[in-house]
Amino acid sequence: MNKVFLIGRLTRDPELRYTSDNTATARFSLAVDRNYSNQNGEREADFINIVVFGKQAENVQKYLTKGSQVAIDGRIQTGSYEKDGVRRYTTDVIAQSVQFLDTRSSREGGVSNDDITPSSFSDGPSTTDVKNDPFADFGSSIEINDDELPF
Repeated sequence: MNKVFLIGRLTRDPELRYTSDNTATARFSLAVDRNYSNQNGEREADFINIVVFGKQAENVQKYLTKGSQVAIDGRIQTGSYEKDGVRRYTTDVIAQSVQFLDTRSSREGGVSNDDITPSSFSDGPSTTDVKNDPFADFGSSIEINDDELPF
């Protein structure tokens, strides 16, 4: 089984290209923190190349920038090519799903959805009328003995 789950931040803006059959392809690098610190007490990160295809690639290029936090679900793919007579090897994660974990406004110091509360939309204090019983139309009360409870 070849399955990869990663959470990290983009190290650069995604690069969008199209194949000869007009399929969108986006490439970017993801910085993923390691679970432990080095001898100096600093957290290190791995930098992993990500490739995503299709409509998802276009969305990645449109909505993500350097520093965006994402979750990736994909698979590892290795390959090789020859350049200047030297064989080079590659390892990429082919993303099958890219989940955006933050918003552009939260990265830029703007208002995020977490900062919005219902009171943000009203001009004054809201009040609730508790004089009316919301359960009045449900009929008579139900009597339950403690012996009938499953816990």
